[in-house]
Amino acid sequence: MVEPVGNHYVVARPVYSEKLFDEEHEKLHRYHKTFWDHLKLYFRVKKIALGLFPVASWLPAYHFKEWILSDIVSGINTGLVSVLQGLAFALLVNVPPGYGLYAAFFSVLVYFIFGTSRHISVGPFPVLSLMVGGAVVRLVPDDFTVNGTLVNISRIDEERVIVAASVTFLAGILQLLMGILQFGFVVIYLSQSLISGFTTAAAIHVVISQLKFMFQLTVPGFNKPFGIIYTLESVFSQITKTNIADLVTSLIVLLIVFVVKELNDRYKAKLPTPIPIELLVVTAISCLLLLSLNHNTGVLSFRFQAPVAPDISVFQRCIGDSISIAIVGFAVGFSVAKVYSIKHDYPLDGNQELIAFGLGNIVGGSFKGFASSTSLSRSGVQESTGGKTQIAGIISAVIVLIVIVAIGFLLEPLQKVFTVFTYRNLRPVLCSLQAIWVVTFLAALFLGLDIGLAAAVAFQLLTVVIRSQIPSCTVLANVGRSDIYKNRKDYTDIYEPEGVKIFRCSSPIFFANVEFFKEKLITVGFNPLRVLRKRNKALRKIRKMLKKGELQVTPKGLICMANHTPESDEELDNNRIEELDQPTDLTDLPIHIDWSTDLPPTISVPRVDIHSIVLDFSAVSFLDVSAMRVLQKILKEFVRIDIDIYIGFLDKLERSAFFDEEIKPSMFFLTIHDAVLHILLKKDIASSPKLKLTEVTLQDSQTNFEANQTEVSGEKCSLIL
Repeated sequence: MVEPVGNHYVVARPVYSEKLFDEEHEKLHRYHKTFWDHLKLYFRVKKIALGLFPVASWLPAYHFKEWILSDIVSGINTGLVSVLQGLAFALLVNVPPGYGLYAAFFSVLVYFIFGTSRHISVGPFPVLSLMVGGAVVRLVPDDFTVNGTLVNISRIDEERVIVAASVTFLAGILQLLMGILQFGFVVIYLSQSLISGFTTAAAIHVVISQLKFMFQLTVPGFNKPFGIIYTLESVFSQITKTNIADLVTSLIVLLIVFVVKELNDRYKAKLPTPIPIELLVVTAISCLLLLSLNHNTGVLSFRFQAPVAPDISVFQRCIGDSISIAIVGFAVGFSVAKVYSIKHDYPLDGNQELIAFGLGNIVGGSFKGFASSTSLSRSGVQESTGGKTQIAGIISAVIVLIVIVAIGFLLEPLQKVFTVFTYRNLRPVLCSLQAIWVVTFLAALFLGLDIGLAAAVAFQLLTVVIRSQIPSCTVLANVGRSDIYKNRKDYTDIYEPEGVKIFRCSSPIFFANVEFFKEKLITVGFNPLRVLRKRNKALRKIRKMLKKGELQVTPKGLICMANHTPESDEELDNNRIEELDQPTDLTDLPIHIDWSTDLPPTISVPRVDIHSIVLDFSAVSFLDVSAMRVLQKILKEFVRIDIDIYIGFLDKLERSAFFDEEIKPSMFFLTIHDAVLHILLKKDIASSPKLKLTEVTLQDSQTNFEANQTEVSGEKCSLIL
C-alpha cells in the first residue's frame, strides 16, 4: 500500500524475497523469442518492402507546397557543384573528365530509391577517387604495353576506364553483400567522437587534394600512409609555378561565396529561399571565360555509353583496393549522414545504407563510372541551400543529365575554380565538429582514411575492452534512513547495519573481468578462501591437541593444558589443499566452536566481523559461463564460513544451472532494502539507533511523521520514506 503524506509517501508491504514476490503476484513465464522467431520477423514481406525501398515510406508523406521550392533551389545548386566535382575528381582517378559525370548521375538515382538519409548528396568523393586512381595507375601505368608494344593515349584511357569501373563494381558487390548479411551493425562502433574526428580528417584530406586545382600544379596522388605530407611537399616544392590568374580568380570567388553564404545563414528566417550563389557564380564565370577566350575552348564530348561487364581479371588484382574503397566509402557516407540525421532528428539504417551505396556503385561501374559515396562539401551545399529530401538529389541528377547530353562545353573552363565551393561548404562541417577524438583524427589524417579508420575503430574497441575489464564496483550504504542506497563515499548522512556489507556491480561480468570483480568483492572485507583454510587448519590442530590431551573442554570453552609449539603455515600447507577448501566439519567435536570468540593462544584464525553480504546485481546486463562458475565458487566460499549471501535479482541466474545445495534461490530478494530488512529481522537487531523498527500503525505514522520509523509485524513492515 502506498499513501502520500505531504511531500513524502508511506509504503506498507511485506519484506519480499524474489521467489515469494513471484508466487504472490503470479509472475508470468513469458515466451522468449528464438533465433528462428527473429528470422521470421525479419523476413516479413511488408517489412522487407518498406525496408528495402525507403522511398515508399517518405515520398507519400512529402509536404509538396512547403518543401518543393527549397528542394528545387537546393537541387540546382547541388547539381552544379556535382558537375564541377565530377569533372575534377575524374582527374584524380586518371580517366577522362566526362566519366566523372556518370558517377555523379547514376549513384544519385539509386540512392533516391534505396537510401535513408534525406540530406546527403551522393556522388564522387575525392579520397575515394584517389584510392581508385591508385589502383588504376598501378594496373595501367603511363608506359602501359600490350604484347610488349606501347599503346597510345586513347587506348590507355580506355583501359583505365575499364579498371576504374571494375574496381567500383567489385566494391559495390562487397557493400551490397555486407548490407544483405546485416554487417551494418558495424556503425555502432562508429561513436560520435570517432565520426567527428574521422569526418574532420576527411575534410582536411579534401582541402589538401584540391590545392593542385587551385594553384594549377601537377601533383601526383599519394594513396599511402603519410600521403597528405607528401602531397603538401609536392605542392610547396612547385609553388613558384602557380598560375596567378587562376589563384586570384579562385580567391575572389571564394570571398563572394563566403559573404553570400554568411548572409544566407544570418537572414535565413527572413529570406523565402537561400540565395543560389553557386548558380549565379557558375553562370557569370562561365560567360566571362567563354567571352574572353573567344569561344575557342575545347568541347567536351559527352554522351551516355552502353553498360559494360566488369573485367574479372581486375577483380583478382584489386580485391584489396575494393575492400578498402567499400569500407571507407561506407564510413564516410554514413558519418556525414549521421551528422545531418542528428541535426534534423531522423533515424538511419546502416544496413540499408550499405545496400544503397553498393547498388549505386554496381550501377555506376556498369556505366563506366567510378566509386561514389558522399561529398562533405556537396552535402553541405544541399543542406545549407534548403534541401529537405532526396527530391533535391533527383533535381541535381537532372542538372548533371543536362550537362551530359547538351551543355558540357559551357562548364569545361570551371574545373579550375570549383574548389572554392568545396572550401566554403566544408566550413559548417568543420565548425560543428570541434569535439574531436584526437586519436581518430590523427590516424585518419596521417595514415589515410582506410588505415586510419581501422586504427580508430581498433583503438575505440580497445578502450571498451579496457573499461569492461575494470567493472564499476562500489560499497553502498543507506542514505537518509530510507530505502535509498548510494555509494558510501558520496554522503555523510549514511547508515550501515552492523556486520552487513552491500556490494554493487554496475557492469557486465564475463571471463575478462571476473577476476577483477572477485578481487573487488574480497576487498569489501576479507578473503573467504583464506579464512576457510585457516579454520580447517585450526580444526585439524584442535583435533590433534584434544587427542593428545593438550586441550580441555570446559563450560567456558577450550582451555590449553600444555605449551604447544605453533605449527608453521609452511608445514600446514603441505597438507592436501583440497581438504582445506571443503566446508568446516564440527560433527565429531565435543563442543561447538564460535569463531568470533577468543580461541586458545596456540590457535590463530582471522576474525570475521561480517555476517551478511548483499550483492546488488540489478545493473549487471549479463554473465557468461566463466563468470557464473567463478561467482558460484566465491559465493560457496562465503557460505562455508557462515556468511549469509543475499542477491539483488538477476534473471539470468534463474535460467542457468546456478543453484545447488549451498547456493539457493532463497538468496534472491526483490530489492536491496528487502534484503537489508530481512537481515535486520533475522539477526534481531531491530534496536538499531539509526534505523529504528517500531510497532506503529499506518495511521499513527501519518499523524506523528518521523522519517526513521518502520512498522514490523512478523515479516511485514510499514516503511516511511
